[in-house]
Amino acid sequence: MGDSDSAFKPKINSTAQDPVLKQAEIAYMKLIEQKNRERVQKLQQISKKNRLTGLVIGSGVLSVYLYSIFAVKQETFLDDFEEPVKIQQ
Repeated sequence: MGDSDSAFKPKINSTAQDPVLKQAEIAYMKLIEQKNRERVQKLQQISKKNRLTGLVIGSGVLSVYLYSIFAVKQETFLDDFEEPVKIQQ
């Protein structure tokens, strides 16, 4: 079984099997890398803008909430309310 396996599975000589890239393939790879860097920079800018927008909206919501809590605490119309006297029979 050992000799028959060697006929079907030849040993790999790494120096003979190394792929040789053509100049056009290398140029294409560099172009793809550049486009990928540009895409990543664009996504980082969008992410930064999204975080800023989220902070602005969040601070607006928080300020409206705090204002409404503060405004309700200042209401005094219920403080002057006197419970009606119950009539005894």
